[in-house]
Amino acid sequence: MTNKRHFTSQEISAILDGFDPIDIEEMEMLAKMPPGERWLVPYRKAEAIRAELRNKLMKDYPELSLPEINMKMLRSLTPVRMGKNYTEPACHEYFG
Repeated sequence: MTNKRHFTSQEISAILDGFDPIDIEEMEMLAKMPPGERWLVPYRKAEAIRAELRNKLMKDYPELSLPEINMKMLRSLTPVRMGKNYTEPACHEYFG
């Protein structure tokens, strides 16, 4: 078994330099959660983003049915490439 190496605060700062700022409160909340529930946090965030996009599309395209809105959502979340042609997702301007 190998010995664990402890990093100095300067080494940790050098490693973390350039990363996005860490939300300390969220990290503490995640650390307190049981491992089986930690996956729920990013899942709920992703679901909130999808719901927000669906509501935006429903407002922008009131004439479309829910299945058609869902297809627009799918198109927005997955770029379509066909040969040399490339089509922008339906809400591309909101993701850039």
